[in-house]
Amino acid sequence: MASRTYSMEEVNNVTEFIFLGLSQNPEVEKVCFVVFSFFYMVILLGNLLIMLTVCSGNLFKFPMYFFLNFLSFVDICYSSVTAPKMIIDLLVKKKTISYVGCMLQLFVVHFFGCTEIFILTVMAYDRYVAICKPLHYMTMMDRERCNKMLLGTWIGGFLHSIIQVALVVQLPFCGPNEIDHYFCDVHPVLKLACTDTYIVGIFVTANSGTIALGSFVILLISYTVILMSLRKQSSEGRRKALSTCGSHIAVVIIFFGPCTFMYMRPDTTFSEDKMVAIFYTIITPMLNPLIYTLRNAEVKNAMRKLWARKFSWETTGK
Repeated sequence: MASRTYSMEEVNNVTEFIFLGLSQNPEVEKVCFVVFSFFYMVILLGNLLIMLTVCSGNLFKFPMYFFLNFLSFVDICYSSVTAPKMIIDLLVKKKTISYVGCMLQLFVVHFFGCTEIFILTVMAYDRYVAICKPLHYMTMMDRERCNKMLLGTWIGGFLHSIIQVALVVQLPFCGPNEIDHYFCDVHPVLKLACTDTYIVGIFVTANSGTIALGSFVILLISYTVILMSLRKQSSEGRRKALSTCGSHIAVVIIFFGPCTFMYMRPDTTFSEDKMVAIFYTIITPMLNPLIYTLRNAEVKNAMRKLWARKFSWETTGK
């Protein structure tokens, strides 16, 4: 879009944006409403169950479950930024969001999305230390260091998202105001700016792309080293290590694949973007609890104890 000069009145005349949503077909929207309402319930119940299991099973002392608990918390927050609004919009004809609400949604989506990327990276480091340096595990992954790593993930997510919003909020928006998406993300919003966004698009791609690709490369290297080190272990040790790592690798692939597609490219949008975004905003948060519980014996045992204790309390009152 060619660069032009606008007065302050023209720059500030967009007070709300209109989402085009997932579909303009009412029948399709009704089906999507049922499907995504179910998905969102699974996200809430599944991740809350993981958090309850970790807390009640006293698994906090283990770094892997310490980070898994916060991953579930981030998944709930991350999906809650987009899913409820999208589900409600499926029932209304005009899907609007205020300018301030759009900028806030953009900030929170990137904050929790980036925090999740960093938590997954830290969890990979935890698995690397546990498998490759087992004798030093308790000293390298003590509670103080885990707390510092967790704080680092939150700070990293905040810095990333504040940069994204700062790049967008200084742009002029004077119409049109229709966003071809179901939530406010950087590329669809940049498309509506009344000025040339080439330079801003480069910074956005550098910021998001570097984090997504950099973390993905670190994860690949970590798991390559882990898999190579497993050759020296017994078959039982290899089986246990692959069980815990397998679930983590599955989550990483499902989450990072769509993220890399979305943010490792220039400032362009495709019609497929909405469907791709569903993977990392809804599908991954929904699958995380299933993947970690189905492939993790300790989590399943803790859940059995939790339900056994609940059943005992209901039947005996003690």
